[in-house]
Amino acid sequence: MSFAQSVLAPWALVLTWLVSLGVIVWVIWLRPWQMLVNDVALQHRWLAATLAVVLMWQLRAQAVDWLTLHLVFTVLMALVFKAPLALMSNVMINVAMVLIGRNNWALLGANIVVTGIVPAVVIGIVWRVVDRRLPDNLMVFLFVCGFFGAALATLGGGLTAVLLIVTAGTDPEAIYLAQEYARFLPLLMPSEAFITGMLLSILLVYHPNWVATFNDHRYIDSQ
Repeated sequence: MSFAQSVLAPWALVLTWLVSLGVIVWVIWLRPWQMLVNDVALQHRWLAATLAVVLMWQLRAQAVDWLTLHLVFTVLMALVFKAPLALMSNVMINVAMVLIGRNNWALLGANIVVTGIVPAVVIGIVWRVVDRRLPDNLMVFLFVCGFFGAALATLGGGLTAVLLIVTAGTDPEAIYLAQEYARFLPLLMPSEAFITGMLLSILLVYHPNWVATFNDHRYIDSQ
């Protein structure tokens, strides 16, 4: 989900822009595009996946003018390409949404935080737990990262959006609707988890080498 129209106070817009810019600077410092330059096949997959997510974001539900509900796919992008490339993709997608008139420029920072940064942080933590604490098992990776991780990231992004509206909302009706919307967040989690888990399972079966966070020798060959 993402913000379509501003119902946030100016200080919240500035804060989310600063957070987003800070993360973008961190991503630039990591220079993830070097992998794309050195691997043309990866470059094609990443660009194709980014374009596919842009198209999927057009399938959205909008019960109110200021908030749209849609699949995010940040978890899948982070698992397949790792967080830096996933965040680069998310920034490009959000900019594309602005350019085609779906969202407002002022909300770019908030949307990057809600749809990119928070889900990437959540799945990063989940992946670290799987990588370091849990058994080396294909199904553990698939279900914990793909399904549970996507559901948890959706919850994190949704709660972040609700928190922004409740703490910095300028419209009393929007604040009320956000509080009501928070009750339905658990109903939105299964859809993102199912799609992410299904696509991840297909990749792990046919092209496990495409999933950057997955070690096929560790999780498959050594079993």
